[in-house]
Amino acid sequence: MSSPRTAERLSRILAMLPWVIAHPGSTVDEVCERFNYTRSDLLKDLNLVLVCGLPGYGPGELMDAFIDEDEVVVDAADYFSRPVRLTAAEALMLLAAGMAVLSSGTAPPALDSAVRKLQSVIAPDAESVTVDIGSEPEIAATLRQAASAGRVVTITYTAIGSGETTTRDIEPWTVFSTLGNWYVNGHCRRADSDRVFRVDRIRDLIETTDTFDPPSTSSTPEIRYSPSVDDVTARIALTPAASWVSDYYPVSIVSEGPDGKVIDFSATDPMVTARLLLRLGDHASLVSGSEVSEATDSLRRRIAARYQ
Repeated sequence: MSSPRTAERLSRILAMLPWVIAHPGSTVDEVCERFNYTRSDLLKDLNLVLVCGLPGYGPGELMDAFIDEDEVVVDAADYFSRPVRLTAAEALMLLAAGMAVLSSGTAPPALDSAVRKLQSVIAPDAESVTVDIGSEPEIAATLRQAASAGRVVTITYTAIGSGETTTRDIEPWTVFSTLGNWYVNGHCRRADSDRVFRVDRIRDLIETTDTFDPPSTSSTPEIRYSPSVDDVTARIALTPAASWVSDYYPVSIVSEGPDGKVIDFSATDPMVTARLLLRLGDHASLVSGSEVSEATDSLRRRIAARYQ
């Protein structure tokens, strides 16, 4: 299972590479501005795709990607020189994947158009092709109706991390499904910020008569952590073996180098960070954060007591 940050990085790479190939001589500034890169992040992604290719791994099967002075160079492998020909099974899997995303409620309009075109080629005579990712819970349908009507709902919600149950007024924007669960994202009036709520953690829902105007542009529906002023922040040093943490979790990178990274990790409960530190073992060390230090010591004692 990949994180939203990893998926976003992959999407940007897949958008950047064809553009650079189609525009030889593009400068670093042009690519960075067009795809919202920093120079260091662009270099990391080019190094990631460097010598990627098909088995055989000869010069004709590998890609070459680098920065030459101020020019971004991507020499495509030979198999990129002609359009990819999908087998019937590959085309059907692609169609099914596209339709699954459409049914989740998170798809952009462009995907709907692409799926219809692909379906017209693969199954032009079929009356209907359906991909069902699972029945929508009743409460999700209610939230979707409230979002469509611009109505505020009051929910009783139990947070996964802290187990705290609160009552909140939310302005639902989008209901979507991902990783086997249903979610609603929107504006939480209690937190006065955008939030994502897992539908099966909603214990009660009341539709109100209060209305709201949906934003003209809203954040992409995805599972994400939204920091708040009440969060507990700890500074952690990671070895290279634990560098995946900065890709998987929404952290602030303080510094990075050949010896690893230093990050600021925020959570609503210091025990969340403590469990991560114990999981990482010698590959992470706490630089600062008294609450997390106390929580980590407490967790160590509890674990040790079980073995006694």
